[in-house]
Amino acid sequence: MATGNQQFQPGVSLAGAVDLGAIKHQVDAEPGQQGGAPAAGGYVIDTSSAGFQAVMQTSATFPILLLLWTPGDDRLFPLAKALGDAVNAQEGKVQLARIDIAAEPEIAQAFRVQGAPALFALIGGRPMPVLQGLPSAEELTQLTDELIPQVITLAQQSGITGTAPYQEGTPSASDQEGDADAPASEPAVPPAHEQANRLAQEGDFEGAVAAYDQVLQADPSDALAARERAKALLLARSAQLDVRVVRQQAADKPDDVESQLAVADIDMIGGQIADAFGRLLDYLAGHRDQMEPVRKRLLEFFLIPEANDPRLKNARQRLATLMY
Repeated sequence: MATGNQQFQPGVSLAGAVDLGAIKHQVDAEPGQQGGAPAAGGYVIDTSSAGFQAVMQTSATFPILLLLWTPGDDRLFPLAKALGDAVNAQEGKVQLARIDIAAEPEIAQAFRVQGAPALFALIGGRPMPVLQGLPSAEELTQLTDELIPQVITLAQQSGITGTAPYQEGTPSASDQEGDADAPASEPAVPPAHEQANRLAQEGDFEGAVAAYDQVLQADPSDALAARERAKALLLARSAQLDVRVVRQQAADKPDDVESQLAVADIDMIGGQIADAFGRLLDYLAGHRDQMEPVRKRLLEFFLIPEANDPRLKNARQRLATLMY
C-alpha cells in the first residue's frame, strides 16, 4: 500500500493508442455548463496530480474508482454520467475520482495509459485495471450494475468500510434553467470557503485544514467553516491508516490512548458516530489521566454531526459528567 511520501508505481501495463481523432469531439463548455461534461458533486470529485497521492492514501479508508479522462471529449460524457450516477446511488460506499489526463499527462504516464478513458479501482492503495477504451452499452451496464458493487464488497472484505465525504456540486446550466422559477437559494459553498472546499475535493485535506484556519481567523463565528475544518482534519489524520491494522492495534492495546483515538477516527469516517463517541467516553471513564487528548478529539468530533443529532447531546452530557 502506498503511504506517506512514497511514490506510487502502478504494476499494470495497459495497451492503447493516442487518439488523434478526439480533436473533432472537443467541446468548449466546462463540466456542468450547457453542452459540457457532467459536473462533479456528491461522491464524485475532480482531482489533479497535486491531490493524487492523497486519493491513493484515502483508498485505505473507502474504495475509489479512478477515471482517467478528458472532460472536453463529448464521447466520454455518457460514461462519466453513468459512473457518477451509479457511485452517488451507493451513498458514500465508494467514491469516483476523475483526473483530466490532458491537463495531467504525468498521471497517464504513471499508469501507462496513452488514451482516455481508462478506469481503475483503488482499494487500500492498490490499483486494479477495470477498463481501457470506450465501453459498449452492455459493458457499461456491467460496470454500473455489477462491477461497482463488487468493488465495494472486495473493499469490505479487506476491512475497508469507511464512508466517502459528500461534496456539494455545481448545478448544470440545464438544471438552472429548469429551476428558473424557483426561489433563489444561498450558494452551496460560501465564497470565503472556495479554496478550502476545492482542496478538500482534490484530496488535499491538510491544505484544506490550513485554508479553513484562515477563514476562521477572519471570522471565528463561522460554524460551517469549523465543521468542514473538523472533517478535513479527520481525513488528513486518517488518510494513511490501514483500517485492519488500526482495529487490531486498538484491540491489542486497550490502554493506549493513541490506538483508541485512531480507531475512533476510523469509526467517524465510516459514519459510526455513536461507536466513536462511545469508545472514547468509555476509555475516558477508566483513564482520567488521558483527559486532555481525549477531550480535544471529542470536541473535534462534536463539530461534525448536525447540531440536533441526539447522539451529540448524549455524548456532550456524558463528557461533562466525566470532566466534573
